[in-house]
Amino acid sequence: MNDNAETPETPRRVAVLGAGSWGTTFSKILADGGNDVALWARRPELAREISQSKRNSDYLPGINLPRSLWASDKLPEVLDGAEQVYLSVPAQSLRENLRIVRELIPENAIIVSLMKGVEKGTGARMSEVILQELGIDPSRVAVASGPNLALEIAKEQPTAAVMSSASLETATAVAVTARNRYFRSFVNTDVIGTEFGGVLKNLIAVAIGIVDGVGYGENTKASIITRGLAEMTDFSVAFGARAETLAGLAGLGDLIATCESSLSRNNTAGRLLGQGYSFSEVIKQMNQTAEGLSSVAPILELALSKGVDMPIASQVAEVLAGTLAPRDIAPHLTTDDLPQGE
Repeated sequence: MNDNAETPETPRRVAVLGAGSWGTTFSKILADGGNDVALWARRPELAREISQSKRNSDYLPGINLPRSLWASDKLPEVLDGAEQVYLSVPAQSLRENLRIVRELIPENAIIVSLMKGVEKGTGARMSEVILQELGIDPSRVAVASGPNLALEIAKEQPTAAVMSSASLETATAVAVTARNRYFRSFVNTDVIGTEFGGVLKNLIAVAIGIVDGVGYGENTKASIITRGLAEMTDFSVAFGARAETLAGLAGLGDLIATCESSLSRNNTAGRLLGQGYSFSEVIKQMNQTAEGLSSVAPILELALSKGVDMPIASQVAEVLAGTLAPRDIAPHLTTDDLPQGE
């Protein structure tokens, strides 16, 4: 993994689509790095609050946003002249949103996915959906991932992330743009591993939340995290990823942060399941998207297509379906009761 430490000498004009907690936080990262940042918010009243009050009380209460950051509900305004376009919309609505904006995206702009999910029905990664809908060269697409809990970063607590693209030049251009005194960017060219790391850790985080909600302790959680990383690695390598990517920021780093933090939406969703709430009740209680819940089924379908065993993810699916009691998830760390090599 390479580190690129320069700050852009001249501000870049960048656009961020999606004003939820992560989209707004990443807009702050970019603005604090000296860039000219426009943020698209679906609701006009939210766009006004961000532009005028420099607040997003719905998703980042108590956080002051940079004065240079502005927002609009009008896509042509936000995308006009953008050199880089960052996408932070729910994974399941990405394709629909791309069909709306594809004629508005400036020619040669780099497209960066901030999303951690796979599409239901197709099992497509977010970068694959982007390529399919925009018909652009893979060298213009990048993905961002890592241990990135939005509220911690919005509070300017130091963290790191990895920017990945089939083109090292593109990954570096994004890394140089998306960095400041509290946010450090690294680069790689393993898009598959970087994306799947961000997706799969959500499933393991749901499992951790479930056992936390049941009341199990640190041994149980450590066992699930460790075996969960093995599942993540086996799955990703089967699809062409490099194993070392899953041992880095996009895999292990993201897994630790997501599993250990009460700020994690996937952890929270799992904890509610562990406390006895049904899947539908959890969805009603969650104010924001927990991508892990919608990724379980397509990930298991992909795993089946490659013959990859994913016992922890399978148990999460059974809890979601109501066919496995949450308290029974912990012992099922392997597909059978026979001892296995670690």
